[in-house]
Amino acid sequence: SPILSKSPEVPADAVGRRVSCGGERATVRYGSVVPVLGLWKAVSCGWPLEGSVALTVFNRERMMFKMRLMGSRSLRHPKGGSFVRPAKVSYGVDYLTAVQQEYQIDSEEVLREEISISSKKLKWLAVEERSLETLPSVLLTRSDVNGPGADGEIRKTTPNVQWLDLSGTLLSCWEDVSAISQQLDQLNGLQLSNNRLRFPSDPSAHLQAFGSLRVLVLNSCDLTWPQILECAPMWPQLEDLSVQENNITELQRPDGVLQSLKSLSLSSNPLVQETVLSIAALSRCVFIYIEFYVVDELAKLCSLVQFSCRRNKLASSDGNPKTADQLLIAKLGGLEVLNGSKVHPEDRKGAELDYIKMFGEDWLKAGGGAQPGSEFTCQHPRYLSLIHKYGAPEEGELRKPKPFALKNQLLKITFVCPDDGERKPIEKKLPASMEVQKVKGLLYRLLKVPAADLKLTYTSLKKVGTEFEIDSDLKTLQFYSIEDGDQVLVRWS
Repeated sequence: SPILSKSPEVPADAVGRRVSCGGERATVRYGSVVPVLGLWKAVSCGWPLEGSVALTVFNRERMMFKMRLMGSRSLRHPKGGSFVRPAKVSYGVDYLTAVQQEYQIDSEEVLREEISISSKKLKWLAVEERSLETLPSVLLTRSDVNGPGADGEIRKTTPNVQWLDLSGTLLSCWEDVSAISQQLDQLNGLQLSNNRLRFPSDPSAHLQAFGSLRVLVLNSCDLTWPQILECAPMWPQLEDLSVQENNITELQRPDGVLQSLKSLSLSSNPLVQETVLSIAALSRCVFIYIEFYVVDELAKLCSLVQFSCRRNKLASSDGNPKTADQLLIAKLGGLEVLNGSKVHPEDRKGAELDYIKMFGEDWLKAGGGAQPGSEFTCQHPRYLSLIHKYGAPEEGELRKPKPFALKNQLLKITFVCPDDGERKPIEKKLPASMEVQKVKGLLYRLLKVPAADLKLTYTSLKKVGTEFEIDSDLKTLQFYSIEDGDQVLVRWS
């Protein structure tokens, strides 16, 4: 029988490799099958196929399995798969080839442009003089990167990269990621979302490769918490870890690892509430991003002073995010910063008094007094302490707050360049859920200033004369409490 690895279109190490096929990502699972209608390749791609020819075939070990020929796809499915012709599959390119493909066109275009910066007319130098050595960030999202390429070439070509985005690539294992990062001595931020990486046999062997890493994003990587802890020894200095939209259910104590974390994002994971307190061992972590149904458990973390719940399932009964913020302040007695804004004493007092009124009727139905029913106490563990603090609500106050109209999700923002008096303000309507990194990408297209050089702050009509720093590219406009009509101040070095 023909063996796929002997085909000129298929590399010898095809099995286990990530591939691109029809715009989708997949993993090669079998490299040799009994030929049916010619030569086929078996891949698992996370979605079932409909309206195609079903086959029963054998792999090299003569184990029978059923899949479908490449056809029209339906919804994604974790156990989906397909047979595809080798010619339909791409195994990708090395890191440097991907960088050259991504940045060559832009370089040629800017040669023809004259850019005005601070009233000075500048012309870009020739492409060969503007080498990739000066790039502070490399964005290769959804590219076909499959590995590092020749030894040492990355360090020679892109030595100054501090932020690297490799989301949704064809990287197959952590060893390949390590081989890239160990040549980037200044790398402190790494985005690896939407990848499927095999775990290293010896994580501690990659300490040096990730020694300078401070920010790591692993959203939608099909990870469990034990798998994250297994890899954690590779990241000795990590301060910001985002693992949203994974398969994290039961949390375990991160003994001996992740102890440098200051920020942990666990949103959109099917967490078991009883295990949340396991992360109390992260003594330095003061910023946690998580679902609302575990808020009461988080209240037991005495070190938690900063919290964010943007883009989560958190919602009050009236659907108003402002009401939800009040609930959070009332439930988390030690909270000092919520969604990027400081919780002032008057904010806390107002939130806690409203909380007493909002659930006063339920408190009375549960028996009232100092010993209401256990179900009420479980749902509102701080309620009795708040009554002790402010007194029981009067009967006339036991009414539900009227719902507020939801704000338009599009924010009208004015971008101002205070250091360039000749540049006119720019007005844009942007979604509140837009990440700062994408805002900088928009500004790059508008101002022709590299995104990595941009420094953003904002001012609000509510607090005239105060500039608020926008210090993380991974956060959203909503996270920073930017509202309709605010100004964003744009500066660059």
